[in-house]
Amino acid sequence: MKGISVIGLGKLGLCIAACFADKGFKVTGVDIDIDKIAQINKGISPIEETDLAQLVKKARRNLKATGDCEEAVLNSDISFVVVATPSLADGSFSNEYLEKTLHKIGDALKKKKGYHVVVVTSTVMPQTVEKVAKFILEKNSGKKCGQDFGLAYNPEFIALGSVIHDFLNPDFILIGELNKKDGDILEEVYKKTCENKPRFARMSALNAEIAKITLNCYITTKITFANSLASICENVQGADAFTITQALGMDSRIGSKYLKPGLGYGGPCFPRDNVAFAAFARRLEMPAKLAEMVDEVNRDQVLRVVNRIKEILNSLSKDKKNAHIGVLGLSYKPNTPIVEDSQALSIVQVLASEGYKVSVFDPQAMENARGVLGNSVRYAKDKEDCLSKADLGMICVPWEEFRKIDFKKISKNITFLDCWRILDAGKGIKIHYLGVGI
Repeated sequence: MKGISVIGLGKLGLCIAACFADKGFKVTGVDIDIDKIAQINKGISPIEETDLAQLVKKARRNLKATGDCEEAVLNSDISFVVVATPSLADGSFSNEYLEKTLHKIGDALKKKKGYHVVVVTSTVMPQTVEKVAKFILEKNSGKKCGQDFGLAYNPEFIALGSVIHDFLNPDFILIGELNKKDGDILEEVYKKTCENKPRFARMSALNAEIAKITLNCYITTKITFANSLASICENVQGADAFTITQALGMDSRIGSKYLKPGLGYGGPCFPRDNVAFAAFARRLEMPAKLAEMVDEVNRDQVLRVVNRIKEILNSLSKDKKNAHIGVLGLSYKPNTPIVEDSQALSIVQVLASEGYKVSVFDPQAMENARGVLGNSVRYAKDKEDCLSKADLGMICVPWEEFRKIDFKKISKNITFLDCWRILDAGKGIKIHYLGVGI
């Protein structure tokens, strides 16, 4: 194989490029950001992601970045397209950036003599690969798909904060192929790249497109079910949603992953995919009641937690003027600075807008949160500082470092709401502990 090109060096694309390069492939990455290109070529990662900086530096000899898509295609045998597909007003995914990229790839294929495989990795609406990508590539290249070039759909199932680990150790690889040859090529690439031995799910591009968004829809359903159970258990004396979900997860028909009460899901993938599935059903003039209800219930989680905070403060005889709340965690999940659709951030926004005094701390997301919250809150220097003046402390994101808090540094006894049940207060520490689902 001459090499691999990765078009779109965002949070996922750069991680993919660095992983392939580290495994010995000659990789050309393509992006429109000149500063990003310059940094990558110096062995510096312009993106904050676990282990990415070390990997970009380590794989520098095999990784080159450029703004020239044609150069990348001509010097590789397979191109992974990892460009943004932002959500439209109806919840479906936009193909604007994907189509522009495919036009460039098609123009490059016109000049290329050998067989080249184009792999759409970006999340797309069903029927995009066969009805949009194939049409553009054939029209611009003047060549025949399956004969002169290949085309496949190969989305990744990764989570920000653990992209590199997830990419190298996937549960399975989903390949939507238009012909067997392209699937064989992709499977061989992953066998040389993955550090585990993943299973391969090979199918038509259409089935793979539907599988991608429905998988995340199922996960969000499990999350929302656990949170709905938690809200019920909080109103039943002696009930504990965590104990119940642990038991449910032991059943092999259910499984324990994502079946844990906490805050609702957020980030750049889960909310989008769930809404996109409903949009796909509407296109077919069919109802998608489950997906729509999951989205609705998930959005309600913010108000549910805010109302519980108010109840706690009322029980402490604290009104808005006197109540001080310390919130630990602002990102949408641990190990990432991303605050997109973060329920922790939404809770802080509501509390601050209603006049409560709020202090916040997050290990990575402070600057991103500042762009949303402005001067409406106090930004603490560490977790103990965040809680120093608080009547009510909260863990809204289950960062590992929040498991241990030195309450001896906090002058007064506080009430503590642990939204993820991770806190180990230790013996002799006097706090009034409250957990979600109890």
